[in-house]
Amino acid sequence: MPRLILLGTGGTIATTDGPDGRRVGVATGDLLAASRDVWADSGVDVEVREVRRTVSFAATVADALALSAEVGAAAADADGVVVTHGTDTMEEVAFLLALAHDSAVPVVMTGAQRPYGAPGADGPRNLAAALCWAACDEARHTGVAVAFDERIWPAIGLRKTDSLALDAFSAPGRGPLAHVDEEGIRPQAVPRLPGPLLTGAPADLPRVDVVAQYLGADATALHAVRRAGARGIVMAGFGVGNTTPQVTEACLEALHEGVPIAVTSRTGAGPVVGLYAGGSSDLNAGGALFAGDLSPWQTRMLLAAAIAATPAAAPSAVADRCRSWLAEAGARARSPSSRRR
Repeated sequence: MPRLILLGTGGTIATTDGPDGRRVGVATGDLLAASRDVWADSGVDVEVREVRRTVSFAATVADALALSAEVGAAAADADGVVVTHGTDTMEEVAFLLALAHDSAVPVVMTGAQRPYGAPGADGPRNLAAALCWAACDEARHTGVAVAFDERIWPAIGLRKTDSLALDAFSAPGRGPLAHVDEEGIRPQAVPRLPGPLLTGAPADLPRVDVVAQYLGADATALHAVRRAGARGIVMAGFGVGNTTPQVTEACLEALHEGVPIAVTSRTGAGPVVGLYAGGSSDLNAGGALFAGDLSPWQTRMLLAAAIAATPAAAPSAVADRCRSWLAEAGARARSPSSRRR
């Protein structure tokens, strides 16, 4: 009989509506009981552990690291681990768990878009799918995943792409690992799993900020996060990773002064690449990390973990460590080049 551990952290799946809005209060054991009303899992032993009860937009990086430690402990004691979590920060927390995961045991996060007990609540169905996937043989060696709306998504490359719809998540350019429904489990892809980048049990990570690009953006925000103590900066750039001329200049200055810069796209899908003079080509030549198809939010976790792993290293060494991990993960990150177009 497969043994699973279910870790409850709160989120919409555990909320109920009240006069002042939704609040977390539903016990994880009650969530498990509701999921069994959808698909019976009589052949699976599930142990429930309450980690915390909160909304995920109130969580901190330290909370995510503490959850990672809980997941690691659970994975050493079970055949699969399932985590209920809020969807607002699920793509970041799932990715952080993937940065630390080093086991054949599958870890599956899930949550809901509608509160507990609401008409058409999606939580019980999502949790049932997560439990089914975590308990099956096909899930072993697939790392960290997210079960949502009958699909199993890889944590690496995951994005929340709709604020209210039940099919809230996708992995652009990657696709789901499997479908899970009344017919059973239908595996569709095998993820590329890099080794862990985040080791040990850090209480927190170095500060890394995301700076967005928009029409006419100047370098004010970039200078502000540097003054606030950012150890690294992620640019949510235009298109393939372009930044305005003022921001490009400020990024190159930061790189020269020892601050790692990672480049992503604000588009929502597709990789970044140094193509345009005065923008992404200059950043590429200057040694910035181009983070493949990762979102700015997942890239923030990656860069912070790499800085923590190489605290005294130059930006180039931090970027190289990230590139190696991204290459293993199939994130299409490119090495720096002086070629300009």
